[in-house]
Amino acid sequence: MRPTDPRLLRRLGPARLPLAVVLACGGVGALLVIAQAFAVTGLVVAAVEGAGAGSWVLATVAVLAGRGLVGWVGDVAAARSAALVGSDVRRHLVARLLAPGGPDVAQGRLSLLVTRGVSATEPYLTRYLPALVLAAVLPLLTVAAIATQDVLSAGIVVATLPLVPVFGILVGLATRDRADAQWRALSSLSGHFLDVVRGLPTLVGFRRAQAQSSTIRRITDDYRRRSMGTLRVAFASSAVLELVATLSVALVAVTVGLRLAEGGLDLRTALVVLLLAPEAYWPLRRVGAEFHAAAEGVAAFEQLSEVLDAPAAV
Repeated sequence: MRPTDPRLLRRLGPARLPLAVVLACGGVGALLVIAQAFAVTGLVVAAVEGAGAGSWVLATVAVLAGRGLVGWVGDVAAARSAALVGSDVRRHLVARLLAPGGPDVAQGRLSLLVTRGVSATEPYLTRYLPALVLAAVLPLLTVAAIATQDVLSAGIVVATLPLVPVFGILVGLATRDRADAQWRALSSLSGHFLDVVRGLPTLVGFRRAQAQSSTIRRITDDYRRRSMGTLRVAFASSAVLELVATLSVALVAVTVGLRLAEGGLDLRTALVVLLLAPEAYWPLRRVGAEFHAAAEGVAAFEQLSEVLDAPAAV
């Protein structure tokens, strides 16, 4: 499910205001990151040249305090949006299932959606969407800021920047399929366990309780293996993204260092580029990491949409 999916946008309606605050905080935070690079550069250059650094110290402290405040406001707004969306989805889900002619849903799947399903959507709203907003704004601003200082470094960043989302998409496709399989295994486990509990007196009477214990053990082991497979892919993809981003930043750093040693670049420009280059890749790496954390929430949103949008039974 993409962030622009109409099914998802309908569910985000009750949290329009908090989500707007999250978007605004993402934009302001990106600008503060750029300002921080210039403030820290000015402070270091002033210290090296022995000039007065009082104003640069105040500027750096102000920018850092601003980033902390903006980050806190964004986190609060994201948590508020998750609470609003979760409450609204749970209310509509229960009302839809209790209404006459509601969709035919197994009780185990229903209990899983109302409890774990709604809770699983929170990481998607509190972590993935804010990271996505920052990834859409900060790399562009960073490249523009680097281009004002050094066109060659900006060109290197532009050439290597697409590698991060390309590798992230390739690994994310595999993670999405594994997350769907993990959710189906959990639904199967929940439904079977509920059926066993309901029929436990009958099973005990016919001495079949031990056989069901082995079945539950088998389904639980299947869910465990699928969960571990999803985690392995998530860790591997994070390592790949970190490696690509590290090599890209290293390429920029080596180029800047050689030109600085040869006298083709001044210290102030070199510091600005070196401070800004990692910020161009960091939001994309974070999106990749948060996508895996929110993969279960994406699968839960799809399952919830299937139930809420299902036609009424005749």
